[in-house]
Amino acid sequence: MTGRPEVEVRRSKRRRRTVSAYRDGDRVVVLIPASLSRKEEAEWVETMLARLEKSERRRKPSDEDLMKRARSLSDRYLGGLALPESVRWVDNQESRWGSCTPGDRTIRLSARLQGMPSWVIDYVLIHELAHLFEASHNDRFWAWVDRYPQAERAKGYLIGWSAAARLDLPPGEVAGDEVD
Repeated sequence: MTGRPEVEVRRSKRRRRTVSAYRDGDRVVVLIPASLSRKEEAEWVETMLARLEKSERRRKPSDEDLMKRARSLSDRYLGGLALPESVRWVDNQESRWGSCTPGDRTIRLSARLQGMPSWVIDYVLIHELAHLFEASHNDRFWAWVDRYPQAERAKGYLIGWSAAARLDLPPGEVAGDEVD
């Protein structure tokens, strides 16, 4: 989080011991027991903001983190065959989850993936990494991608997310990618 977000504290007489927080747009809502003092409230707000920031950093890795993750996934599931030159987030992919340009070995992931579970992001990374050495969606390509143990689960997640968001992806384009 850059800068301090607006914080709304909600006290509850029913809440006895637990404190929780969540993001609501640009604001953070902190739920606390009504019995806490103002000092305890301030301490909990700081604690919960730090926890939320840590959680968001984990769920929204930087471009550098993506590159490290891609190399690790390539080694683990693709025998180290996929060596991208760059991996980065982009905001201009409305109908794709990722794209790969084998010629310059670049991979771009849709910023819509940020905040999704890490195993879904890993699946899209593996999908795009496989395009570095197998351009089409043929049987060999899918055999490589399906080495990732959560591939089917991630495909289902993305299909469900797309249906919920009412995205019209072409039939068979689970990952919504095309090779440039």
